[in-house]
Amino acid sequence: AIVGRLGTDELAGLALASAVLLSVHSLMIFLAYGTTATVARLFGAGREEEGARQSVQGLWLALALGIGFALLLVPTGTWFLEILGGEGRALEQGQIYLDISLVGLPFLLLSLAGAGSYTGRQDTRTPLLLALAGALANLVVELVLINGLGYGIGASALSTVLAQVGVGLVFAFGVGSWARRLRVGLGPDGGALIQLTVAGRALVVRAVALRGSFTLAAAAAARIGVAELAAHQVALQIWSTLSLTLDAVAIAGQALTGRWLGAGDAKRARSAARRMIELDVGVGVVAGLAILAVRQPLAEVFSTDPTVVAATASVLLWVALSQPLSGYVFALDGILIGAGDVAYLGRSMAVAAAIFTVLTLWLIQLGAGLGWLWTALVVFMGLRAVAVWWRWRSGRWVVLGAD
Repeated sequence: AIVGRLGTDELAGLALASAVLLSVHSLMIFLAYGTTATVARLFGAGREEEGARQSVQGLWLALALGIGFALLLVPTGTWFLEILGGEGRALEQGQIYLDISLVGLPFLLLSLAGAGSYTGRQDTRTPLLLALAGALANLVVELVLINGLGYGIGASALSTVLAQVGVGLVFAFGVGSWARRLRVGLGPDGGALIQLTVAGRALVVRAVALRGSFTLAAAAAARIGVAELAAHQVALQIWSTLSLTLDAVAIAGQALTGRWLGAGDAKRARSAARRMIELDVGVGVVAGLAILAVRQPLAEVFSTDPTVVAATASVLLWVALSQPLSGYVFALDGILIGAGDVAYLGRSMAVAAAIFTVLTLWLIQLGAGLGWLWTALVVFMGLRAVAVWWRWRSGRWVVLGAD
């Protein structure tokens, strides 16, 4: 919203840079999800020291991957932005945002691994408090730098980097303190790092398919027009924010399902899973109704450009209608990840992404508008829903024990 008030080009630049940064974030989400599921199973089985050891190595892997991706994007960032359809002043603004944001990337990945460790131990309060503190600090610094001192889009990136550094270091310190209490070493273990990387490959496939689909959608929106790209970014940010709310229940599903399966209690694992599905669909219904009620004034918060506002309000209709479906998908995603059924998730996500890619490329060839693009995104979520429903009904995800 703050960047949108700077101008349409700034908002479009943010959309381009965010597509790149969120692609890396999605690729690396296995640092959180994999750690949550693994630590939860070990916690349920009473093997806390092994959980601490896995958490420490997860932090080292996160740091190494964060530095590696940042160094990779320094020379290639502009190329990625251009592939996404960036040009002119929108490309320039996106480059500014991306370059500054790379400093915070290693700390962002530290936060993912750290949050996964805490959630696996059934502690969701600490990640919540750190997320709130980081978001508040981000907002305050951004308001001061942009609204107060008159800086541009670079100040928005800087405020986020400062928050990421602070939260990432606190997570690392917390996990390290837990490991020291259990007398677990804090140094990197090459063998364990390789094992973690291999274990996360299915989640990486899932993430590549998922994020690739949304990156393709951003590229398609950029080819429709600057105003449409800005509207797409606003709608996607709102959808992503709602997704994080739904994902909160899904992460609880990861932690609880992993815990009870690790403890050998299939009945409680199934019961917790059913409750997660009910909760997430309920949250999706409430979120969808809320967006329907306020979509026009909500669109006006993010831009003063009438074209952007009108396009955003239109797309928010699709965002609202998709929320119950998204809740179902997110809940079952979390349950299957907690159960360690990530190979199936990777395969099914790849199939859904392939169908979405064909559909989106066809829409680009037809010169279809933004509404049709979001129709394709809803179809993508529907395909995912069918896949996870099928696996849930089969019962093949119920595997007891921590190994």
